[in-house]
Amino acid sequence: MDRYSRTVAYLKVLLPLAALALLSTLFLISRGVDTEAVIPFAQKEIEERMRGQQVTRPFFSGTTAQGDEIMVMASVAQPNSGSGGATATNLQAEIRMAEGGRMTLVSDSGAVHPDQGLARFSGNVKLTSADGMTVETELLETALDGVRAESPGPVHATGALGVLTAGQMLVTAKTEGGPVQMVFKNRVKLVYDPNTKER
Repeated sequence: MDRYSRTVAYLKVLLPLAALALLSTLFLISRGVDTEAVIPFAQKEIEERMRGQQVTRPFFSGTTAQGDEIMVMASVAQPNSGSGGATATNLQAEIRMAEGGRMTLVSDSGAVHPDQGLARFSGNVKLTSADGMTVETELLETALDGVRAESPGPVHATGALGVLTAGQMLVTAKTEGGPVQMVFKNRVKLVYDPNTKER
């Protein structure tokens, strides 16, 4: 047997052994697998989820006949038994108007009724208009099929003119497709701040 044949014969034995040694070291130095992985939920969250149906981070969006975009989001929503719709936590909405401008809404909780075209914001409701006015109230009912909102209770607003309080507020357009206006009613009081820059 010549030298070449002997080398080939040795390599036929050595190369598979070397491959086997490499594979065995991979298994020896690999990290162990944690077979008792913890589910990424706290026990309280699991109990709450087991109690009833819920949707995490629900999202509703639509466009009005005038071209305004309405988006409603929440942290958690649970369906209402019997009455339809859903109760939501950390309810938020954004309205992008067709003629330009944007309005945002946030509240601690609320309810959304797509079948009635209605969303109800409750608890620390804050509305911010396109011109920077911020309105705070405890309850605000809004439409899902148009830019309309009404606060049946007291409101507190701050803006370019100063501080305004009223017993009721209405957000609507006087004419279909017209500009959206905020109308304050019942015991309206405006404290004008001359140091504030006028728009």
